[in-house]
This record gives sequence, structure tokens and C-alpha cells, in this order.
Amino acid sequence: MKGLLTIGLLILSNAFMTLAWYGHLKFSELKWFSKLGLVSIILVSWGIAFFEYCFQVPANRIGFKEHGGPFSLLELKVLQEVITLVIFTIFALLVFKNETFRWNHVVGFVFLVLAVFFIFKK
Repeated sequence: MKGLLTIGLLILSNAFMTLAWYGHLKFSELKWFSKLGLVSIILVSWGIAFFEYCFQVPANRIGFKEHGGPFSLLELKVLQEVITLVIFTIFALLVFKNETFRWNHVVGFVFLVLAVFFIFKK
């Protein structure tokens, strides 16, 4: 149960992180947002990123072995990276219509999944 909760929280965390890091590139199409300066855009992104931390910190605490969770620190990090890549790819393909998913991206993802396999191999 803690493992699934950790993964769910990491997914939510990464959704907010991706929105904070890359959403402003698309938000600039909004009239009011396009008039903001860089400092304002940073503050908006920081405000969105706050929610990332609201999910990320509990995910790591709940999931970490030394706090009763099922994952080692390395396992948590690899899960985080793969979830980040999956969430980012979905975001990029849905929000940025000019992005394409090519064969080399698939190969890279396969290697990342293999990294998860090897990190979790006992």
C-alpha cells in the first residue's frame, strides 16, 4: 500500500513540477500572461511548484525504507526520474502539438525502464 501511495504522490508531484517548469512556455499564449515579466513568470512558476513539494516530500517520507516504506533512496530516485519522464512526455505531446515522439525516444525510454529493472534487482 505504501508503495502505491508513494508512486501516486510522485505522479501528482511531477504533474505540478512539469506545469511549473514548462507550462509558462505555453501560458505565454494567454493575453494576460504574455504581458508578465520574467520575475512575475518565476513567481507564478514558484507558486505552482509549491504544490509539487506538497506531494514530493510526503512521497519520499512514506516511500523511504528508513521511515517504514518499501523503497531505498536509490529506488526512490530512479522511480522519480522515470515518472518525471513519462509525465513530461505526456505533457509535451498533449500541450505542445509540434513535438514528435521518435524511435530514439522509445529506445531511450526502454533503457530507462531497464535502469529501473536493474536498480530494483536484488
